[in-house]
Amino acid sequence: MLLEKAPPRILVDVQGVGYELEVPMSTFYHLGALGSSVALLTHFVVREDAQLLFGFLTDGERRTFRELVKVSGVGPRTALAVLSGLSTDELAHAVAEQSTARLVKVPGIGKKTAERLLLELKGKLEVAGRAVQTVANDAQADVLQALLALGYSDKEAGAALKTMPPDLGVSEGIKHALKALSR
Repeated sequence: MLLEKAPPRILVDVQGVGYELEVPMSTFYHLGALGSSVALLTHFVVREDAQLLFGFLTDGERRTFRELVKVSGVGPRTALAVLSGLSTDELAHAVAEQSTARLVKVPGIGKKTAERLLLELKGKLEVAGRAVQTVANDAQADVLQALLALGYSDKEAGAALKTMPPDLGVSEGIKHALKALSR
């Protein structure tokens, strides 16, 4: 049962024992009202000076959190900040596209940390259960985003990117990809 909510901390009663958990804002916003029942997946961290419990609504959030804390210089609170600032899918796409711009928008993430995250997480994150399409350059990343925004699946967009010459710009790349998809 949910007893207290004070972002990013919550207090949960489990058969008479209160557990304080820290949760990303993506989980926090989906919790019910005080007194409602709640089911969370947890990650327990034991340090010399503290024992910390982190809660997640989905297994994808917890897996992403665990990958984040493996990165050198990224602790649990920084990992929570990343998950609070970006969804797991947005993070996976940022890593696939090697986009530091998305990561530095997260409070507490500077350029060097963003670059380290991109380097160490490459190939380790998934979107909705499947690996993210990797792109060769910024233009291809923009074309991929445009195709996804138009409603094409990751598979369709990835197949269209494979037919695209690497030297095309964004607008020419979109035209080329749409022609490839119309065949």
